[in-house]
Amino acid sequence: MQRKSNINIMKIQSLFLLSLLPIIAIAQTTMQVWANNTATEFDIANIDSITFEDNYPEPLVGTYAYGADCSWITEQEADGVLFYDSLGQSADGMRVMRDAGMNAVRLRVWVNHSTGWCNKEDVITKAKRAAALKLRVMIDFHYSDFFADPSRQNIPVDWVDYDLAQMKQAVADHTTDVLSMLKKEGVTPEWIQVGNETRNGMLWPMGQLWDNNGDLPNGWKNYATLTTAGYDACKAIFPEAQVIVHIDNAYENNNWFFRKLKQYGGKFDMIGLSHYPMMKQWSGKDWDEMNELAASNIRLLHNEFNCPIMVVEIGTMASSETTATDVIADFRQRVDALDYMKGIFYWEPQVYNYWRPKEYIELGWGAYNMGAFTSKGQPNNALKTLWKR
Repeated sequence: MQRKSNINIMKIQSLFLLSLLPIIAIAQTTMQVWANNTATEFDIANIDSITFEDNYPEPLVGTYAYGADCSWITEQEADGVLFYDSLGQSADGMRVMRDAGMNAVRLRVWVNHSTGWCNKEDVITKAKRAAALKLRVMIDFHYSDFFADPSRQNIPVDWVDYDLAQMKQAVADHTTDVLSMLKKEGVTPEWIQVGNETRNGMLWPMGQLWDNNGDLPNGWKNYATLTTAGYDACKAIFPEAQVIVHIDNAYENNNWFFRKLKQYGGKFDMIGLSHYPMMKQWSGKDWDEMNELAASNIRLLHNEFNCPIMVVEIGTMASSETTATDVIADFRQRVDALDYMKGIFYWEPQVYNYWRPKEYIELGWGAYNMGAFTSKGQPNNALKTLWKR
């Protein structure tokens, strides 16, 4: 997600344990943090071992994922954002979504973001919370210090001088480091994304595929090499995990991309797509046409590559809950019967009342406007429709 122009991020510094007052009880999977500062240090050794909730069913690997990417949740809690259950009582946000029908979470990983959010330790914290709630877990490697998407795929600052061999090793080492820590902490991801919305490659300019003048020399070769390094590292730690290559614009015919990736030796177990059907300004199309095209292209992908497909990001406009609910219901009606369609993850549904990360203010960015919680901090009807069995 996050299509914005590249802007240097101002460093935001604070000490997590001194300026952030966490109230963590992983055994009960509640986490309410009351503070107004960002976090730069985390101490996962102080987080209790995972104690699984008895009142939730065991996760069933391979079944349909009714998911959400809720990577912002710890940062929201640090800002004092509260979430409310169906009775209007303040509750852990991840549990609120679990009780509303969510059975899987997607968590993005940044290499070394200046605020500490979405770095390894923060991801481990959220993954353990999810596991305690018997939620299935997807790990989404961006291989960047900030958002990686079609507008930016910036090399992490610590990797900028690497040649291809060094970059390949850095991808493998970073992937291994995060996944090894997850394994040590008792979390087994069911899915792992190698790159995020990599339609034009990743780790630019080394792994970039094209520019305004056409395909770049060695672009596909480099991208496939880097993707394979991530794939192999994933399989070395979690051989049963489904490794995903993810691109944007589900409404477009994307077969050419995966055909080209395989031509250069790239590997994947599952195809991941982004789908934002109410963003007419991106496509020039109405949402019903966007849904129809996305469903058609999902079928085309499966017909050629014979692998499972997942919409790993979906979002609808928060300003129109009724229309958003119709959009979600229509899309589900089009894809639910496809047995190779393995799930849909809503992107950051728990955002409400114009919350935004503090750094967005410094960057001049507005709040994310496709959250799916009401102004009262509860899942809205669009989100309930997405997760309805």
